[in-house]
Amino acid sequence: DQRFLTYQELHRLVVRFASVLQSRGYKAGDRAIIYMPMIPELPIAMLACARLGITHSVVFGGFSAEALKARVQDLGASVVITADGGFRRGREVKLKTAVDEAMPECPSVRDVIVYRRTGSETHMQTGRDHWWHDLDQSATEDCPAVALDSEHPLYVLYTSGTTGKPK
Repeated sequence: DQRFLTYQELHRLVVRFASVLQSRGYKAGDRAIIYMPMIPELPIAMLACARLGITHSVVFGGFSAEALKARVQDLGASVVITADGGFRRGREVKLKTAVDEAMPECPSVRDVIVYRRTGSETHMQTGRDHWWHDLDQSATEDCPAVALDSEHPLYVLYTSGTTGKPK
C-alpha cells in the first residue's frame, strides 16, 4: 500500500485526532501507549499526543501481549491506541487480540482506540473500545497545541528487550 500526505493534510489529521483525545477527556500529564503497525496513523497518534502534552510510548507491533502489558503497567497508561491488525511479510498480525489479552491486568486503561487497518473480525468491549473512524466523525479541526513547560515528559522510550526500566 502507498499513501501520500501533504504536510497540510498531516497537520489536519493530527489536529482532528488530538480533538478526539481531548473529547475523551485526555490532557497534559495523561499517558498513552501506541501499539500500531507502520501506517500514517502511528505518527498521527504520536503528534496528537504531543500536541496535548500526553506522555506516550510506542510499542512495536510485533511485541507480545505480555510485553505490551508490562509497558502499559510501567507507564500507567490510561489510553491504548492500536489497530485491528497490520501486515507483516504478507500475513496479518492481530494487534487488537494482543491488546485484549493484556487488558485484564491493566486497570489504568480507560479507553482503547482502534484504527481499522485490516478489516478483520475484531472483538470490541463496550465502554472501553472505540473505533478511530467513529470517534473521528465528531472531531473538530480546532484543537490548539497546549503550552507546556520545557521539562514536561513527551515520550518514554523502552530499550529493546526491556520491560521494566524506561529511559
